[in-house]
Parts: sequence; structure tokens; C-alpha cells
Amino acid sequence: MTCGSHVYHEGDAPPEECEICEDDRQWVPAGGQLWTTLEKMAADGFRTVVREVEPGLLGVGAEPMIGIGQRGLVLRTGEGNVLWDPSPYLDEAAVEAVREAGGLAAVSASHPHFYGAVVEWSRLFDAEILLPEVDIHWLSRPASMEHLVRTWSGTVPLFDGVTLVQCGGHFPGSSVLHWAAGAGGQGVLLTGDTINISPGEDRVAFLYSAPNRLPLPERGVHGVIEAVQPYSFDRMYAHWWTPAIRGDAQRVLKESTDHYLKFMRGDAPEWLTEGHSHGHSHGHAD
Repeated sequence: MTCGSHVYHEGDAPPEECEICEDDRQWVPAGGQLWTTLEKMAADGFRTVVREVEPGLLGVGAEPMIGIGQRGLVLRTGEGNVLWDPSPYLDEAAVEAVREAGGLAAVSASHPHFYGAVVEWSRLFDAEILLPEVDIHWLSRPASMEHLVRTWSGTVPLFDGVTLVQCGGHFPGSSVLHWAAGAGGQGVLLTGDTINISPGEDRVAFLYSAPNRLPLPERGVHGVIEAVQPYSFDRMYAHWWTPAIRGDAQRVLKESTDHYLKFMRGDAPEWLTEGHSHGHSHGHAD
């Protein structure tokens, strides 16, 4: 499956479709939907990858990539740990790494594409699943897990200096996680792809759908910026190991937002308005 989110379905055969992949923010392969299980992935050679992202922040992902390929982030605090944007794959190595890091008090995600193995992690550590009320219908889980699911809206403090922030945009409940003590006390923002970091690690953009090449309209961008404005942060980590904004993140966010909105308003670069867009270049490429 292209999203990697776990679907709980009675019967021997998988469902005919994945609601997340059928949505216009995601996609289904031209040859049709594909399904797998954790057992089959293990047999096929998938393995856990664990890396420290920075002190207090542990990355837990998988190789090779499955679905969108997000790696989860375990944010460690003295009051408890939270797992953010869990990978679709987990095995005993992943569980042991998280156990050694202090276990989990909560599991959350930036948006439905990254729910991944959220229910498995919750069950293993008896951890609370925290997801925005407006998007909770995307979560597939057994009825026996209902007591571990808590919905929220706006903002919710998890631990001292750790806050879930609903931004909207990509999904109505798209969120970020703010960690005030991160980056040596300068603050970290875990963005998923609510704020999409460029490969050059020097700018960000805002997308309604990355795979389907749909930008986020201006109103949605303003909602994201207004939601994160009260928080200080020097770094931003997205949903893959790289890219990341490793310093001066608030300046990068402001400058990128201004640049993005100029394009959205039709304020194009000069070369697009000077009749050159139909010209041909015969120069050399590097």
C-alpha cells in the first residue's frame, strides 16, 4: 500500500480499497492497490533502523522504505516519552530500542498518512493515542483499543515544554509537535509534512498533496503560520531522516512563506513575464 497505514479488517482477504490512498491527497498504483503484513515484511527482509537525531530525540525507521517511508521520532522527557509519526514497520529490534529509551506514554502523528503502526505501538506500551478530533475517522483500530484513544483540538500540552499544535492545511487536523527544550533549549518543531522541507534544507513549502503536485492555497498557509507563531524554535525535522532545517528555522519559515505566497498571488519572476517562457536555450547544462 502506498500510504503504509495499518488497516484492521475482518476476514482472510484484505479490503478492496484503502480509504487513505483513494483520497485525492494520496494515490493508488496504476496496477491496483497492494497489501502486506508485518510478518510478510519481516520475511521479505525489512529491518529496523535506529539513530539518534539529537540528544533526547530518537529516530526509529525501516529499510527498505515502505509506503511514504516516514521514520518515527521518540521524544524523550523526564515525564514520559511520545512517539511521533510512527513508521509502518516495527519488529522486536524496534520495540527493544524504544523500551531501552524508556518506553512510551503517548503516540501521535502529524496527519493520517503517517498513522503507520500507531495502534501496534499503543498496544505494546499501553500508550495513549492522541489524534485531532477532526481527523479521527481516518484511524483504523480494533474496538478493544478505544479506551486508549483520546482526541483533541487546538493545542494540547503533553509534558512540560512539549505541545501538540493543530495547524490544518494538508488535512484539517494536520499538526506539529513543539519541543521547547530541543536544540539545546532553542526549541524544535516536528513538522511531518505540515511544513514541507526542501531537499536543500534551506527553505520550506506548503502542500495540499505532494505526490499529486497540489499546492496549499493561501488561506491554508496563513492557518499554519498563525498556529506555530507563538512558539520559538531553531530547528525543524520533517518525516524522513533528511532533509531538516538545522538552524535559524524561524527565519527560514518566514522567508519561505513570503516567497511561497508571492507565487500563489501570481507575482511571478521577471523572466516569466518578459516573453522568455517560450524561448529555447542552447547553452550547456552542468
